Amino acid sequence: MPIRRLPPETVNRIAAGEVVERPASAVKELVENALDAGAARVEVQADGGGLTRILVADDGQGLTAAELPLAIERHATSKLVPDDAGDYDLLHIATLGFRGEALPSIGSVARLAISSRARGQAEAHAILVEAGAVGPVSPAAFPDPHGARVEVRDLFYATPARLKFMKSERSEAMAIAEEIKRQAMAHEAVSFALDLDGRRTIRLPAEAKGPEGRLARLSAIMGREFSDNALALDHEREGVRLSGFAGLPTYNRGNAAHQYLFVNGRPVRDRLLQGALRAAYADFLARDRHPLAALYVELDTAYVDVNVHPAKAEVRFRDPGLVRGLIIGGLRHALAAAGHRASTTVASAALGGFRPGGYAPPPPAAGYSAWRQGGWQPQAAGAMAAAVQSIPGLTEVSARAEPQWEPGVAEEAGPAPVFDPVDFPLGAARAQVHETYIVAQTRDGVVIVDQHAAHERLVYERMKTEMADGGVARQVLLLPEVVELDPAEADRVAAKAEELAALGLVLEPFGPGAVLVREVPALLGETDVPGLVRDIADDLAENGAALALKERLADVCSTMACHGSVRAGRRLTAPEMNALLRQMEATPHSGQCNHGRPTYVELKLADIERLFGRR
Repeated sequence: MPIRRLPPETVNRIAAGEVVERPASAVKELVENALDAGAARVEVQADGGGLTRILVADDGQGLTAAELPLAIERHATSKLVPDDAGDYDLLHIATLGFRGEALPSIGSVARLAISSRARGQAEAHAILVEAGAVGPVSPAAFPDPHGARVEVRDLFYATPARLKFMKSERSEAMAIAEEIKRQAMAHEAVSFALDLDGRRTIRLPAEAKGPEGRLARLSAIMGREFSDNALALDHEREGVRLSGFAGLPTYNRGNAAHQYLFVNGRPVRDRLLQGALRAAYADFLARDRHPLAALYVELDTAYVDVNVHPAKAEVRFRDPGLVRGLIIGGLRHALAAAGHRASTTVASAALGGFRPGGYAPPPPAAGYSAWRQGGWQPQAAGAMAAAVQSIPGLTEVSARAEPQWEPGVAEEAGPAPVFDPVDFPLGAARAQVHETYIVAQTRDGVVIVDQHAAHERLVYERMKTEMADGGVARQVLLLPEVVELDPAEADRVAAKAEELAALGLVLEPFGPGAVLVREVPALLGETDVPGLVRDIADDLAENGAALALKERLADVCSTMACHGSVRAGRRLTAPEMNALLRQMEATPHSGQCNHGRPTYVELKLADIERLFGRR
């Protein structure tokens, strides 16, 4: 067949298929243009799921009459500037858009009208494009001192076949709302408004630039409870900075829809985030539960490639291992700093169980008010240690993970200070209910502890520490096992041999497309070696880390901790209950068990009084 040169109209429609996949894609491109123009206010209207009409108005710098025709030409943009040699640098892109494809792509498949007044200009002008046919520039009315209004009608009317692949109007409208939320999370200092079919859907006023304003914006989008249960992140490594907020493990969801990643102010979808979150929360959540997080990565534009796909929703890092390690390290640091803290939603759910349906209690204050309001003040390290050491530990063999305090240690340091256990964060044990739950009194409330879940976490954390200090014990295979893999998979696994050896799995390359396994972690006992290696290969391909082995070791430790901890149904003495509470306060992550369930519930006295009508 002869080679033909395609006409510009067909070229534009082909390009539109990549850039404008659905109405939300058009909204994304138009909003990014507004943000690149310096807008402090962005208003969006959409009718019929965006297929009938889309309007994006902003107060940016606007376009002059001479710039309007250029704006709808393919690969014409103001966001790339040539250097002295006339070359355009695609490695240092600091704007959201840069390809010059959005407006011509939309104009080739819809009716596109742009009206604008440039900053400092008295006149406003407009231009109309219908299915690629460009009209003349003409004077127009414009309500604002400067900015632009871009209206798209009858999206994909010029490509009727594309309309058959659109989802319902409701689904398309929800996708538009989700896109506006993502852009609003990335730019907290810009106000956003969205109307769907004439209904006010989103109203987000501008927030102060910085962590406080960002958290306020995230709370407005992800829910007020997010701010009460979010852990702040701010870490930097080798020129890459990670900031943002991640939820406590006990504040989780059944899917990953509330996980967001932003790179240099650009919302992106990246498997790296999901893998890093999975790795960081592996010790705290069951596989079917997912944390909430909004993470912001900032780095030199030369170390990230945004020119991967026309939709610009994907990026490539020059050193993905560095970014992934920074995310995992930052999250684990924040989780460790949270100590035994559990989410406030645990208390809300407990209070809701006491009330008839239909009444939702106000959310309790975040964290311990006894701590935050001055009722309990952290003691000096020595005083705290002496106070804790004066309480005997659990005495039965099933509590073997408890520290063995030697008599006389506290006396050598001098007399223990008088300290009321009620002033500890988890208070003083007052009773045990059904030989399963410990009831403790704090200065301003009541704490109910699941003794088995709490002690399981304590044992698990101790086992992890011992495993980290002494390494993973290995079991030599009587007959080394050959595992056949795809050649690329075998290379990836062999490249991680040193890391895997530290986890107790010793292997080596065995010709093309195979590895030879000589030793396995003793903790695993009899295990399916080929299945384990293949799972590791899958993890390396997807996440760049051998999560399968780590998770299997964690599962074994979790199972052993479950069997080696205080069981439900065992009666505890008062010193044993208090010892458990004190160790929970001193152990990171003790606010949730190994499966993400809370180990305790705190009820504030004010909330209890409301239950009885005393407030």
